[in-house]
Amino acid sequence: QVQPVESGGGLVQPGGSLTLSCAASAVTFRFTFKLYGMAWYRQVPGKQRELVARISSDGTTNYADSVKGRFTISRDNAKYMVYLQMNTLKPDDTAVYYCNRAPATLSWGQGTQVTVSS
Repeated sequence: QVQPVESGGGLVQPGGSLTLSCAASAVTFRFTFKLYGMAWYRQVPGKQRELVARISSDGTTNYADSVKGRFTISRDNAKYMVYLQMNTLKPDDTAVYYCNRAPATLSWGQGTQVTVSS
């Protein structure tokens, strides 16, 4: 499908780590993948999606204040992949995490659930 495909979520204890992956699987997406920035968002029930991190086509990164110093976004254009390394996870990080193009947003995928709990 043209939508990004997120994976890598799961249950982790506070202070633990997870790495999320975002794949551009559709050939039409892959054709222009390297030309666009990508971003990770997260959403909890009843709240708007929150921008967590983004990476430009040149590799410039930006992070929400709540995750600075703990999360790292990266991309591998040869593999058409975007990653989010999440360290020192907190219960407040619990959410469904989504990736998408930025600024040219595509349809949203199903996301991947991250649950931080002891």
